Amino acid sequence: MTYHNKEKQEVLQELNVQEATGLSSSEVKKRREQYGENRLRAKKSKSNWERFAEQFKDVMILILLAAAAISFVVACVEGDLEGFFEPLLILLIVVVNAIMGVMQESRAEKALEALKSMSAPHARVLRDKAESIIDASELVPGDIIRLEAGDFVPADARLLQSVSLKSEESALTGESVPAEKDAGACPKADAPLGDRSNMVFSGCSITYGTAVAVVTATGMDTEMGKIANLLEGADDGQTPLQKRLAQLGKYLGILALAACAIIFVVGVANGLEVMEIFMTSVSLAVSAIPEGLPVIVTIVLSIGVQRMVKKNALIRRLPAVETLGSASVICSDKTGTLTQNRMTLVETYLDGETQANNLETKPSEEVKTLLRLGTLCCDGAVVFDGDKEQHIGDPTETAIVLAAHKNGMPKESLAKQYPRLAELPFDSDRKRMTVVCRMDGKLIAIVKGGFDVMEPLCTSGNLSQARLVMEEMSERALRVLAVAYKEIDKIPDEKSMMTLEGDLHFCGLVGMIDPPRPEAKAAVARCRKAGIKPVMITGDHVVTASAIARELGIMREGDRALTGAQVDAMTDSELDEQVESIAVYARVSPENKIRIVKSWQRKGQVVAMTGDGVNDAPALKAADIGCAMGITGTDVAKGAADMTLTDDNFATIVDAVREGRGIYANIKKVVGYLLGTNIGEVITVFTAMMLWHKTPLLSMQLLWINLVTDSLPAIALGMEAVESEVMTQKPKPKSEGLFAHGFGVRIVLQGVMFGLLALFAFMIGEKSTGIVAGGQTMAFAVLALSQVIQAYNMRSEHSLFKIGMFTNKKLNQAALLSIVLVLAVLFTPLRIPFGLELLSLKLYLTALGMVLIPILVMEFSKAFGLIRHQH
Repeated sequence: MTYHNKEKQEVLQELNVQEATGLSSSEVKKRREQYGENRLRAKKSKSNWERFAEQFKDVMILILLAAAAISFVVACVEGDLEGFFEPLLILLIVVVNAIMGVMQESRAEKALEALKSMSAPHARVLRDKAESIIDASELVPGDIIRLEAGDFVPADARLLQSVSLKSEESALTGESVPAEKDAGACPKADAPLGDRSNMVFSGCSITYGTAVAVVTATGMDTEMGKIANLLEGADDGQTPLQKRLAQLGKYLGILALAACAIIFVVGVANGLEVMEIFMTSVSLAVSAIPEGLPVIVTIVLSIGVQRMVKKNALIRRLPAVETLGSASVICSDKTGTLTQNRMTLVETYLDGETQANNLETKPSEEVKTLLRLGTLCCDGAVVFDGDKEQHIGDPTETAIVLAAHKNGMPKESLAKQYPRLAELPFDSDRKRMTVVCRMDGKLIAIVKGGFDVMEPLCTSGNLSQARLVMEEMSERALRVLAVAYKEIDKIPDEKSMMTLEGDLHFCGLVGMIDPPRPEAKAAVARCRKAGIKPVMITGDHVVTASAIARELGIMREGDRALTGAQVDAMTDSELDEQVESIAVYARVSPENKIRIVKSWQRKGQVVAMTGDGVNDAPALKAADIGCAMGITGTDVAKGAADMTLTDDNFATIVDAVREGRGIYANIKKVVGYLLGTNIGEVITVFTAMMLWHKTPLLSMQLLWINLVTDSLPAIALGMEAVESEVMTQKPKPKSEGLFAHGFGVRIVLQGVMFGLLALFAFMIGEKSTGIVAGGQTMAFAVLALSQVIQAYNMRSEHSLFKIGMFTNKKLNQAALLSIVLVLAVLFTPLRIPFGLELLSLKLYLTALGMVLIPILVMEFSKAFGLIRHQH
C-alpha cells in the first residue's frame, strides 16, 4: 500500500489513529502481534559446526594437523600402539583449542547483541495522549512520532507536520545532498523514492528542522527492509594487533619448516633413521608454534572490552581499544561531558536595569513575562513522574521551561493559552530560534538565541548596557540567552519566516549555570599527568567556556581561547603553528571541529573527540577515536563513533584511556610470555639436534607444555590489573610496533635463558640416568615448571616483591592447575605414553633449583634497569 500519494487525513483514517492522541496501549499490543518488532531480520548466524571448522584455517594449526596425520600413518605402518598416542594427543589439543575458539566467538557474539540493544535507536512517540521516549523496536504502524535534527528515522512514516525539514537519504537514493521534505506535498503514486517528499524512511537521518509523522511501515516492510541485505553483516575484520600477530604466526610457520629442513638434512648426513629425523622435525615444528596465541589474545581483548562496559564505555569497534592506548589529545565538548548537563536558570536581566538579578522565589510580573516568552520559544519539555523530572530536549531550553513551571506557568498551559502558529527551528548556523504565537489577540514573533547573534537584530532596548551585563554574567560561567520579540500583522509562510528575525524589541537576558562535574577536575589532572592534552570545543560563548576551562584546569597560564570565527580566518598552516597553545574553542561550527582534529593529527597526535549532535558526526569520524554521548547523543553521532559513553562523562574517557593502555600492556605481556617460552623450546630442540643428534623433548611433551601448561597462565596474565603508573607514562605513538623499545630483544634473550636451562637439564638427566628418556624427563620438568614461574615474572616491569607476588588471584589459580597437570604427567602412569621416567630425589631437587633460576635472572634484570619502561 502506498501512502505518499494520499492526503494526511486519508492516511490517518487508513491507519485508524488520531494525530492528537496517538494509539492506545491496547491497540499497540494488537498491532505488535500483527506486525512484529520493528527490526530488520538478522542475517543467519554461523552454526557451531561452521565456527568449529573455521578454527582449522590457521597456518600454525594446519602444520600441526599435517604432523599428526603423518605420525598416524607411521604408527599404522609400524603397528606400534604407543605410536598412536602422539598423533591422538596432537589432535586432542588442537580440538580443545578449536572448542575454546568457538566458545569465545559465541561469547563475543552475545556481547555484541547486548551492545546493539544498549545502543539501539530510540523514538519520541505519542501514545495515550502522552509523549514518551521508547526503543525504536517497539514502534508499530500507526504510531505518531516526533523527529528533529540528529535523529535516525526509526521507521517509514508519512509526514503530518514539518518545519524546514531535511533528511539524509543517501543509503536509499544515492543522493549525497539531504532531501527537502514537506508534509503538505502529494507526489504521484509512481513517484520514485527520492521524490516522495512527504515521506521519511527508516535508517535515514534528519539533518535539519522538525516534524510530526505517522508510522506507515516497520521492520522488513520498510524501504530499508526491502534492501536489508545491503545493511547485513557487522564489521568482523581483525584488529591491527591481531593482523600483526597473524603475520607473526606465518613467519613462525616458515621458520619452523626451514628449521625442520635443516634438521632433516643434518640427520640424513649423519646416518640417522628417517623416521627418527621426521619425529624430531615434528618436535621442532611444535616448539616453534605458539598454538594458543590467537585465541588467548582474542580472549584478553574481549575481557578488556567487557571490563570497559562496566565502566560506562561501550566499544563498537575493537581497534578502538588499541588506539585508546595511544590517545594524546582529548577534544571534549563542555555541556554534559565536563559539566552536569542540568542547566538551572539562576539569573535574569530586564531591559532598562543596570545589573542581573537572582531569580527570586516570587519574581515580578516583568520577569514572569520574560520567562513566558522564553518558554514559548522552546522545543524542550520537562515531564514529571512523581518526584522525578525527565528533561526532553536541549538542557538550556528545559532550564527555562522548568523555571517557568516552578513559577506557575507550565509549558503545556502556555502552549494552549498562546498557541504556536509558525516556527523557524534552532540550527547551528543561525544559532537562534523563532516562533510566532497568538498572544491576547495579537500575533507575536519571539526570537531566542545567543546575545552575539541577537544584538544586530534588535532596534530597540539598551543593548550597550545589556552587553556589559551579559559579559559579566558570562565571566561567572553563566550560559546567557537573549529574548526579543515584535508584533506582526499576519502569519508568515515558510519563505518569509526569515524576515521576522529583524527590527526586534529587546526584552531581556536569562542566565543559566551548568556546574562542572565533581570528578571532571580530577580527570583533567590525570590527563595531564598521562601526557594527554585536554581541549575544550564548545558552542558556548568564549567567556563562559574560558571560565569553566580555567576552573577545571583545562586552560592554564599561557593558553588561549579562540572563537570559530577566528579559526575560520586562519589558514591550515597558521592553525598548525598555534594549535598546541589553544585550550578552548568557542562558538564553533562542524567545519571548525574537523579542522581542529586534522590540525592535531598533522602534528602526529592521536585525537579522541567527543560529540553528541548530528553536526558532530563528521568530526567523530575524522578523529582517531570518536566518543559519542550515550544519554544526550543523537543516533547519528552514535553511529559515527567508535565508542559510546553511557554516562556522558569526561572522566569515563580518561578511565577508558587507562583501560585501553592496560589492555595493550597485558597483550604485550602475553605475547612476550608465549614467544619467549617458544623461542626457548626451539633453541633447545635445534641446538641438541645439531650438537648431539638427539631430541631433548618429544613433540607430545612440547604440546603438553604449550597448550596445557602455558595457555592457562597466559590467559590469567591477560587479566592482570592495570598498573597504577600506566597513567604517568607518555602516550604510545600510533605507529609504534609491538616489539619496540627493545621488547623484541628481551623476548629473544628470555628464550635463550629457557633454552640453556632445558639443555643443561637434559645433559644432567641423561648423564645421571644413562638414558635419553631420563634427560628428556629432566628437560620437561624444568622447562614446563620454569615457564609457569615466568608468567609471574611477566606481570610487571617492577620487582615481584614490590607489586606483591600473589596479588593476581586468577594467575595463582591457573599456575596451581598447570603445576598439577605437569606433576600428573611426571608422577602418574600418564608418564609412560609421554616417554618420561621416574628420577631420583636428588634430580628432582636439582630440577626445582633450576626452575627458580628465571626469578633470580628477571629480578636481577629489573633491579639493575635492564628491564624498564621506556618513557
